Amino acid sequence: MAAVSDRLPAFPWDKLEPYKAMAAAHADGIVDLSVGTPVDPVPELIQRALVGAADSPGYPTVWGTPALRDAITDWLRGRLGASAAGHRNVLPVVGSKELVAWLPTQLGLGAGDKVAYPRLAYPTYEVGARLCGAEAVVYDDPTELDPTGLKLLWLNSPSNPTGKVLAKEELIRIVAWAREHGILLFSDECYLELGWEAEPVSVLHDEVCGGSYEGIVAVHSLSKRSNLAGYRAAFIAGDPAVLGELLEIRKHGGMMTPAPVQAATVAALGDDAHVEEQRVRYAARRAALRAALEAHGFRVEHSEASLYLWVTRDEPCWDTVAHLAGLGILVAPGDFYGEAGARFVRVAFTATDERVEAAVKRLAG
Repeated sequence: MAAVSDRLPAFPWDKLEPYKAMAAAHADGIVDLSVGTPVDPVPELIQRALVGAADSPGYPTVWGTPALRDAITDWLRGRLGASAAGHRNVLPVVGSKELVAWLPTQLGLGAGDKVAYPRLAYPTYEVGARLCGAEAVVYDDPTELDPTGLKLLWLNSPSNPTGKVLAKEELIRIVAWAREHGILLFSDECYLELGWEAEPVSVLHDEVCGGSYEGIVAVHSLSKRSNLAGYRAAFIAGDPAVLGELLEIRKHGGMMTPAPVQAATVAALGDDAHVEEQRVRYAARRAALRAALEAHGFRVEHSEASLYLWVTRDEPCWDTVAHLAGLGILVAPGDFYGEAGARFVRVAFTATDERVEAAVKRLAG
């Protein structure tokens, strides 16, 4: 039996282990800015909702409770400007990474089909294509792709790793092109509420899609905006025909968001205060790290949104990783996200205030 893992690239984070050990040897300990994992507490109102639903002995539904669907649709209308959103336009998923990795398989794609994603991108887009045997294709401008055989087009705005934001006019142009060629468009918008120097817009916004969700789906997660990475709380929204098909497949696959997490999601989507509080924390960390990195000789590119700074010293990324590890700071090499990132590193500002302050002092060295 051929191992499915043989289709996949080497897990990139394993390559970082020696540098993690180097950074950990620092007298004041490691400052880990490599993985963008939340470190701040889960807001109390979300914890209360989770605990309140802890006595959930029965199976949850794949489509989610009516209360969850109400919460998602209300959020889509109020936050994204998707005024036509209803229950048939939403589907909970068990974290967005699961969705990204298994979507091409669940769509029935395989050999002879193409899956396209940005040249600099979250590695799981490629993993999803490889798992089903489809061809992975990268782009700078998706409308310059050959549409022949292209079945799934990924957008990612704000981008991981670069923080780049696609303007509304760009989204309108890309949505029109995808529809013209009958290409299903999935937009990964998990960092949409973390815009700093630009205001991210969803493909579901009325002015982008014309009030119709035909051929488009947006992916959203509560991991970043609500510190819920440990909950695996996410959802997709858009074309009801696509979501209806995925719902049937996911029923058979038992891909159910746990009932307590569904209740926690309702609470999280119904409260804006905790999102703004978290934004304030991240804004302060971002400003401190950006200033320290620039003073240390780094150039920041894009980074107008998301939880990362995309920086370079105009040298191979692994040289930069080694340099910073020598200061006890661990960052992600840019080539994790594609060859185009070979002279950049991604710096997450998700560490605690104390660790960010430590990094700033070391960079001032």
